[in-house]
Amino acid sequence: MDISGYKQTVYATTDKVQIVLMLYDGALNHLKIAQQKIESGDIMTKATHLTKATMIITELSNVLDMEKGGEISNNLRRLYDYVLNQLLQANMNNDVQSIKNAVRVVGILRDAWKEMIEQLKQQPQAQVYSELQPHAQAGI
Repeated sequence: MDISGYKQTVYATTDKVQIVLMLYDGALNHLKIAQQKIESGDIMTKATHLTKATMIITELSNVLDMEKGGEISNNLRRLYDYVLNQLLQANMNNDVQSIKNAVRVVGILRDAWKEMIEQLKQQPQAQVYSELQPHAQAGI
């Protein structure tokens, strides 16, 4: 079943802010499944889910605009690098603690992003645009 058309429609109709939240949710989902797979001894499936989480975090890192984003982008890049290192450790060593470390950081970022979205929904549209400019400049 080819769902590429559906994916394109979703991406075209979902704003970038919501897509970032969806990416964080996807990464967290794959991390939790990977942890369960390590605990049950299913190493092959663990690797699949850690790879998917790694791809999501790598993409979040790659889209940062380091010139326009300044300190925000630098801080996010360092956090993403930390998470990627934890995922590498988890994959190489079947280390549940490394996954928990990654989940903690991604969860904090996801919660902060969700809170920002909720705050922006309560503001007039023109003010929302101006509020998002620093985040857009960070390449998010």
